[in-house]
Amino acid sequence: MPEVRALLRGWLLLWAVALCLPVLAQRLPQPNARAEVPTAAPTEMATTGLTRAQLDAWWAELRRHAVRGGDHLALPAALLPPADAAAWAPVAMPDVRSRPGAAVVSDARGYEMRWYRVHVPSGGDEPMALYLPRLVTLSAAVLARTPQGWQLLLDNQRSEREQWVQPIWLPLPGVQADGMELVVALPVPRGSYHAVSRIWVGPRDVLEKRWQWRVRLQNGLPQAVSLTLAVLGLFALTLWLRRPGEAIYALFALAAAAWMVRNLHYYVSMPASPAGQDWFWWATHASMAWVMLTALLFALRFAHRRSPRLERVLIVSVLAVSLVSVPLWLRQVDMVVLQYAVTAAVAGVGAAWVAWLAWRERRSELRLMALALAVAIMLGGHDLAVLAGWAWVEHIFLMPFGTLIVMLSFLHAVQRRYVGTVEQVQAENSQLQENLDEQVSVLQMQNAQLREAERQQALLLERQRIMADMHDGLGSSLLSALVAMEQGSMSHEQCVEVLRECVDDLRLVIDSLEPVGHDLVSLLATMRYRLGKRLQMGGLKLDWDVQDLPPLAWLEPPDALHVLRLMQEALNNVLKHARAGRVRLVTRHHGSYVEIRVEDDGAGFDLQGIQHGRGLKSQIKRAQRLGGKLRIDSSPGHGTRLSLRLPVERKNPA
Repeated sequence: MPEVRALLRGWLLLWAVALCLPVLAQRLPQPNARAEVPTAAPTEMATTGLTRAQLDAWWAELRRHAVRGGDHLALPAALLPPADAAAWAPVAMPDVRSRPGAAVVSDARGYEMRWYRVHVPSGGDEPMALYLPRLVTLSAAVLARTPQGWQLLLDNQRSEREQWVQPIWLPLPGVQADGMELVVALPVPRGSYHAVSRIWVGPRDVLEKRWQWRVRLQNGLPQAVSLTLAVLGLFALTLWLRRPGEAIYALFALAAAAWMVRNLHYYVSMPASPAGQDWFWWATHASMAWVMLTALLFALRFAHRRSPRLERVLIVSVLAVSLVSVPLWLRQVDMVVLQYAVTAAVAGVGAAWVAWLAWRERRSELRLMALALAVAIMLGGHDLAVLAGWAWVEHIFLMPFGTLIVMLSFLHAVQRRYVGTVEQVQAENSQLQENLDEQVSVLQMQNAQLREAERQQALLLERQRIMADMHDGLGSSLLSALVAMEQGSMSHEQCVEVLRECVDDLRLVIDSLEPVGHDLVSLLATMRYRLGKRLQMGGLKLDWDVQDLPPLAWLEPPDALHVLRLMQEALNNVLKHARAGRVRLVTRHHGSYVEIRVEDDGAGFDLQGIQHGRGLKSQIKRAQRLGGKLRIDSSPGHGTRLSLRLPVERKNPA
């Protein structure tokens, strides 16, 4: 319901504007409601036949008089208003000869001067003026009778090419007590189309307001509309260049460009040569058909159902009308009315199709465009009647208002499409966000499950490692001690020593599981705490020469256990076999690797003269698993040094 109410309000507004525009053209605002409203002056008319030479002589004398001045025109009686009273007769204004659909334009039939005489009553001290809303003739001139003859008040030759769209405004000189006789001289080709509006004579301030309002509506407003559409057209062109797939922007830009060509006479002066004028008028008249074509194609782009055949028919029809009216082969034929009639027919067919689509698809923006096109066609029919002289001769052309209504409906449609696209994108984004959130939840749940599985796997592997290590180390030692005690081959002191080693080994396994943050120094400090008393009881003094080492990112509990077993084995060997009094533990950082050394001052041994036992082989394997290197240096009488080098960054762990 809100959409229907909004649509009805839009229709009513468009109809109100369409109905009010013709009234504005004829009933313009007055400067003061209490001022006397002038009426059109009673007019008499006389005609005089002229040849082309006489017409040129008339214009030449007007130009000379404008230069040299004088109190009257120096023209023969044949080129002056008739002096015979019988030549004058009252005429009903406006005086119009309708324009045919196609007519031959030639000088062969000659010309006639149409004289329109009005009497200006005495206005006292109030300034008077003459005002003609519309003239479609050759250049106008205004004469005033004086005791010396006919005096020229206005020569409109300089503005002849714009006279059809520029109303005549002439402040009058002081009016005598008995009034003033004015004659408006309007030459026209004999038997051709012409249109002369009513002649208004009255107070200057009242008629000046009428003239100003007509100029604004007839010239200023169309110029403003054209410039506004030109700016919007440039904007649409930039959008189309960035998004070539959106044809509506290109069509909007073409419609704005065609409308600018249609209104060229508001911005530039027409060419002086006849051929240039022919081409100028062809461009302005033919462009109206292209305005309607691009507008229809634009509206059809908003319909779900397309009709390529109808679009091709519209394009071919407009192209044919434009080509037939080109001023190359029918230069002597005036086809303006026929051209606009065909354009109106094409526009009517296209607008009817748009209206049918709007009714069938029930889309508000398409309905609004169909209504705007219908209003524009009605206003175009009004302008065709004015142009051809069929009716409303004194009205202004209303097609600029129709174009404004159509373009506003187009902007509304573009805005609706933009808003709809934004809403669609927002809805799709919301759906995508929901899908993403759902996928994230699933991934988080799967990740949690994976982490739990990895944790369980790590615990299982750690249990298996500890069990294997305890079985090979602690379990084997205890079992050997048990068998020896049962057989009576192990003394009490040996049994205590084995049990002490088992306790140390158990503590070593437990220490390897403590989190040390990949810190090798902390790991060695824990070992020092565990083995300190035992070394002391064995008569060894421990020299602690440990420097800070970088953290080893790869140092995990299994690796820590290997390091501790290596160091434990080395210290046990010193305690059991070296007969040393001092042992020194050293750590150093050498860039890409760190070094742990165990040095004693014991008896030493000859490396070449001994066989590598099981313990030494085990130490070498542990060093290889850590990705490091183990080196032993010893000689009789000079003690032993064991060096373990471990990499700071282990790329390929063993």
